[in-house]
Amino acid sequence: MGTNGSTMLEPLRQGLPPLDPAAVSNAASCALPARYEAVREARKFTRRTLDQWELDHRFDDVCLVVSELVTNALRHALPAGAQRLPEQTPPVRLHLMRWTERLVCAVRDPSHDSPVARNSDDFSAESGRGLFLVDSFSDSWGWQPLAGTLSGKVVWALFRLQPGQAATAGSADS
Repeated sequence: MGTNGSTMLEPLRQGLPPLDPAAVSNAASCALPARYEAVREARKFTRRTLDQWELDHRFDDVCLVVSELVTNALRHALPAGAQRLPEQTPPVRLHLMRWTERLVCAVRDPSHDSPVARNSDDFSAESGRGLFLVDSFSDSWGWQPLAGTLSGKVVWALFRLQPGQAATAGSADS
């Protein structure tokens, strides 16, 4: 079964959200600093964006996934000296993209290591459950290395939207 996840995220390999307006009805991104407050900033950005797109009813699931992806990027993907990186080169970037029936959250980070879901039976463990939560709350997720001049990877999660949930231009006829 072929997934279109890799083709629709093809431009993310270059670190850019798809810019073809026919393919994406909305796209937004924000750069996040190499600090744990970035998780809070990512949540605020997600809340504002989903409100604008009239998808605020999906906020809880999407925000949980965004928080986990950003936390993983900060915890596992940043080099030890990331705190000293110049502010104009933020190491982590969050992209939100909406199609008519899909919403994709993608987090870009500088690491080449694949994200690993730790197989832990200890459900009280704080660490290692993030990707299980991403898997549970999104419809699918994956990752791919960046190509071109950017190094690192993109980890993405996809949410299916009900056709009636996404306010689309020209759908005023009922």
